[in-house]
Amino acid sequence: MPYGFLDIASTPSVRAAQSAMGSDRVFENFRGDRAFDRFTPNEAAFIAARDSFYMATVSETGWPYVQHRGGPTGFLKVVDEKTLAFADYRGNRQYISVGNLAASGRAALILVDYAARARLKIYAEVESVPIDGDLAALITDPDYGARPERVIVARLAAFDWNCPQHITPRFTSAEVSAAMTPLRDRLTELEAENEQLRARLASAEGN
Repeated sequence: MPYGFLDIASTPSVRAAQSAMGSDRVFENFRGDRAFDRFTPNEAAFIAARDSFYMATVSETGWPYVQHRGGPTGFLKVVDEKTLAFADYRGNRQYISVGNLAASGRAALILVDYAARARLKIYAEVESVPIDGDLAALITDPDYGARPERVIVARLAAFDWNCPQHITPRFTSAEVSAAMTPLRDRLTELEAENEQLRARLASAEGN
């Protein structure tokens, strides 16, 4: 049976909180009917356009750890409709996420498109594997200077989309540059026109 995101998230304590706040009947309709356990082309395109995401793991002592992961656009790869993979680059060498995943392979990923105010949340079984074979070729970016130490593979349990409420729009430098291109082009045109008018004025004054 495929799992919906809330089938996993709705523990007894979560259901008790929903009941206390009067939302239990609302979310009861979401369970089962929202069994998003396979990525569609829509999710694949969204994932391919991201240059960062957040991954949460839990230690043996029960403490959560949330880590930002970043890289070139599309560094998080959709291997197939139920599998993601990405290169784990060398960082500060604390290896907290790596250690947590060795203890418990369950993780949550959140991907955000701040400009479009869209957010994808994912439950997955995650493991680290050696950099080898076809998977290594898939996740390796020769133009990116960072050194990968391992491949992280995430096998989808369920995903869901969050509403855009409370997502503050933010834009990357590339998005800002693209938005500014028409303005820069128009400024160039106006400067050229201004130079032409100055040249005509100087010519008229000379006569």
